[in-house]
Amino acid sequence: MKTSRIKRIAINTGGGDAPGLNAVIRAVTIAALNRGWEVLGIRDGLNGIFLPHLYPDGGVVPLTRERVRGITHLGGTILGTTNKGNPLKHPTQRKDGTWYEKDRSDEVVRAFKTMKIDALVAIGGDGSLTIAHALAEKGLRVVGVPKTIDNDLDKTVVTFGFDTAVSFATACIDRLHSTAESHQRVMVVEVMGRYAGWIALNSGVSSSADVILIPEIPYDLQKVAEKIKEREKEGSKFTIIVVAEGAKPKGGTASVVSKELGRAERLGGVGERVANEIQQLTGKETRCVVLGHLLRGGTPTTFDRLVSLRFGAAAVRALEQGKSNVMVALDPPTVRYVPLEQVTGRMKAVPLDCDTILSARDLGISFGD
Repeated sequence: MKTSRIKRIAINTGGGDAPGLNAVIRAVTIAALNRGWEVLGIRDGLNGIFLPHLYPDGGVVPLTRERVRGITHLGGTILGTTNKGNPLKHPTQRKDGTWYEKDRSDEVVRAFKTMKIDALVAIGGDGSLTIAHALAEKGLRVVGVPKTIDNDLDKTVVTFGFDTAVSFATACIDRLHSTAESHQRVMVVEVMGRYAGWIALNSGVSSSADVILIPEIPYDLQKVAEKIKEREKEGSKFTIIVVAEGAKPKGGTASVVSKELGRAERLGGVGERVANEIQQLTGKETRCVVLGHLLRGGTPTTFDRLVSLRFGAAAVRALEQGKSNVMVALDPPTVRYVPLEQVTGRMKAVPLDCDTILSARDLGISFGD
């Protein structure tokens, strides 16, 4: 098997934070140190390496055994992260004061060469791995690790962070059952899920929600109102509705809060919109709870810790074997490597014929269609 001489590698974490990031950092660091490699951590995505002026104390930090000791169970990332500063589309100001998106990836590659970094382990979702793929195409050795609580990355059974997010969302929805029943209210719970409804679907089914609205199935609130009235007739005076932030009505669009240069559009507000319209259609007192970034924080579950540690160790093995421009992917019972070009620019949406949706329908859960 082909091997490659490596002396120094770097790790970065980009995009939204997710439980398990620190576990990956620890696994990569320990596995690399055990091979005699030096390990560096890049702060805040790639900002630490191509925007060093932002860090008077250093945008790249050495990762030692002491630095990664005791971080497996911690949420967040000790390196920091960002969903701004994409070097492929970096916001840059012209002399006339206007802004445009500039490709600064060549600067990143030069910085790696200057620092004599032999390879990068890039931990992130679609945006971060798209950047990683572009850097690999320019000659940088890169192995990606799939991270997103939305679970919408293709070619891997699951991404780390997803299980923790679903577990927390389920616990929250469980708590809302008692207050909704006590006050005979409709409770609308908005969870993350920009373009894929995995969190809403899994947490909604697990917590016995009555209605689940996901991006893959445009909803009709008249159908939702009928479900609520049907429950009323059966003696159930309350209803639990779980809605993904990217859910949209039939013939409509997702609820966008803002769009900034150099970053993806920001979604939000669909829960409140659904709650207001449901109250008007049914006359039922309706409340909205937005879980939002609560889903990103906190201690990773056992499953997410284990997957993160496995991914991190597998990334180092990939580099040792001479691989590049690949992503580690869970393919139970093993971890395999898939080309980044097969991952980036794609999205793993919820299949409409998947067993979880079929089971939900058998249980009487409405999808607003």
